[in-house]
Amino acid sequence: ISEAYAVLSDKEKRKQYDTFGSTGFRQRYSQEDILRGFDLSDILKEFGFGGTDFFTSRGRDGTGFSFGGETPLGAQSRQRQARIKGTDFVYELPLTLQEVASGTSKTVQFKSAGHTEKITVKIPKGLVNGKKLRLAGKGGPGPYGGPSGDLYIVSKVYDDPLFTVKGYDLYTNTEIKLSEAILGTSITVPTIYHKELRIKISPGTKHKTTMRLSGHGLPYMKGKEKGDLYVLINVNMPKDLTQKQKNLIEELADTGL
Repeated sequence: ISEAYAVLSDKEKRKQYDTFGSTGFRQRYSQEDILRGFDLSDILKEFGFGGTDFFTSRGRDGTGFSFGGETPLGAQSRQRQARIKGTDFVYELPLTLQEVASGTSKTVQFKSAGHTEKITVKIPKGLVNGKKLRLAGKGGPGPYGGPSGDLYIVSKVYDDPLFTVKGYDLYTNTEIKLSEAILGTSITVPTIYHKELRIKISPGTKHKTTMRLSGHGLPYMKGKEKGDLYVLINVNMPKDLTQKQKNLIEELADTGL
C-alpha cells in the first residue's frame, strides 16, 4: 500500500509508471528509490488517523508499534509494567527452646541494596523449628518505585539437653528404682516453663512406660493451646546386689513374685 501511494502521489514517478508499466518501472527503480521522500503519516492523515499521533499513542501500551516519541499515556503504561516487587529475604534465626516457649526479641542484621540493615524483631511464642515469620516490606526495594519485598524469619531451634521436640510436643526421660516401680511412688519432672511437676507413679509400672502430661508442651502461635509433655519412665535395674538384697529377693521369689 505504501509503495503504491508513493508512486501515485509523485507526478514524475506516476508518469514513468504509465510509460514503462509495472515491470519496466520496477527494473528502473528500487524500492528505496520509490519510497524516497515519502511519509507514511500522509496516508494515515488521508484516512483520519492523525499521522504521527497514531504511532505514539498506540506504541508503548502493547497494542501497536512505536516509531518515535511517546505520549504521557504510553509513558505511564511502561512505568506501570516496570513496577515490580522487590526481592524477598530469608533469615535463619537461632532460638533456644525456652525462647520458643516464652517469646523474645531479637536483633537481625542483613544486607539490602548494598548496605547493612539492622532491625529488632519481636519473636512470638510458638515459633517452632522451621516455622516462618513474615515481615511485610522489610525485604529488598522494588525497582522503579515498586513495593519492597518481604523478610522471612525462619526459626532454627537449638538442641536442648532435657527435651526432644516433635512439633509442639516435648519428650523427656526420667528414672525410677525397681522398688518404686513395684510399690509405686511420686516423682517430679522438669518442664520448659522453669517449674517442676509432681506426678504419681502407679504400683507395677513397667520399664519404658510413657506418661502424657496434657498442655505442658510448646504454645501454638495462635490461640492459647499448647502441645503435650511426654515422660518416658525408665526402671533402673540394679546390676550389683548386696547379699542382703539377694536374700530378700530370694524370699520374694519363694512367695511367687
